[in-house]
Amino acid sequence: MARAGERRAQGKVTAAIFAGRRRRFRSRIARLHAAHSYRTVLLLIAATFVFASLAGDATWTASVLLVLEAVTLSAAMWTSGLARADSKVLIALVAAATITAVALPFSSSHRLLAATGLASGVLVVATIVAIAIGVLDQEEVNAQSITGAISIYLLFGILFLFLYSAVALLGSGDFFAQGTDGTRALRLYFSFVTLATLGYGDYTPAGELGHTLAVLEALFGQLYLVTVLTLLVSQLRGKNAD
Repeated sequence: MARAGERRAQGKVTAAIFAGRRRRFRSRIARLHAAHSYRTVLLLIAATFVFASLAGDATWTASVLLVLEAVTLSAAMWTSGLARADSKVLIALVAAATITAVALPFSSSHRLLAATGLASGVLVVATIVAIAIGVLDQEEVNAQSITGAISIYLLFGILFLFLYSAVALLGSGDFFAQGTDGTRALRLYFSFVTLATLGYGDYTPAGELGHTLAVLEALFGQLYLVTVLTLLVSQLRGKNAD
């Protein structure tokens, strides 16, 4: 009896292992058959950039940005084959972002506004991961992987916008050494100037946390351009030449 029980237990463990492998295999197949066309994702990122630049700092604009990031993440997950368009997870994600966005304008709390910005930043990180998985799944360099890589680069600029905004809202002093927290548009400008390592110097962060974030962004921007994008473009040119 004991041996029979052990055999049944071992059988269940083996079946669970094979079931897990089958699920991973089906997931891999789904990702390989995904569209991997990141043009829609790139358009949503561009829309986020334009909106953050022009919409001003009213509370409702933070709501719109949260919804935009949720939609961008959904599009990235669908494009990368990580979820179907009718996935309950994606529907719940967009619904939760929309409910939060509707409720946000009725609150004047800076902490809640900062938390919303950080939530948007988390969605950006998840979008970066989803795109990276989709690009790696292709196992080749093509126009779509280049588009995905560019999307990731731009998303990092938007991510640091949300981080800078959270520091400005929660910090006790001015974010910039020039004596101001700046508008969202100004922080977006500062983020992409830092990411591109242009070094204009017209605005500089005042606190240690701001300094650390700016250095991290500048390092990432420089290393990403000279490694990831350069490598992808050179391999694409070599492929076309062959």
